Amino acid sequence: MELSYVHYQELPSEPHLTSLLALLAGLFSYQSSSEVQSELTYQYSRTGLQAILALADGQVIGCKLGYERKPGHNYSWLGGVHPDFRSHGIATELMRWQHGWCQQQGYQTIRTQTYNQWRSMLILNLRHGFDITGTLQGKHGLTIVLEKRL
Repeated sequence: MELSYVHYQELPSEPHLTSLLALLAGLFSYQSSSEVQSELTYQYSRTGLQAILALADGQVIGCKLGYERKPGHNYSWLGGVHPDFRSHGIATELMRWQHGWCQQQGYQTIRTQTYNQWRSMLILNLRHGFDITGTLQGKHGLTIVLEKRL
């Protein structure tokens, strides 16, 4: 298996877009592939989008998507790794790529949100310097808000 990473400052091109949509629909089972695509397209048209993809033999097996929340502040919006590829440091590497890019662009903070049900993502964020800054009532339960100074 050949593992590589690619960074887009727009919606990924094919075949990565289709592979990304399949990954996200699998990770977030409450949304179909077409709903994910609509959300990605909307978010890109509204705020721009940056995507870091982890590829194994050309297939998207992990991702980290974000956008500018406001000047100087980035929002790490969606991310995850296919269950078959977890526990190999891929999520950490995706985060490292995203935070490095954000620093190069002059962002001072990065924010993310997660649910308690995704404890591994919560723990990963805490291990990499995020602080819990609050909670919100989200569509799927209590949302944990985290922020990190870059």
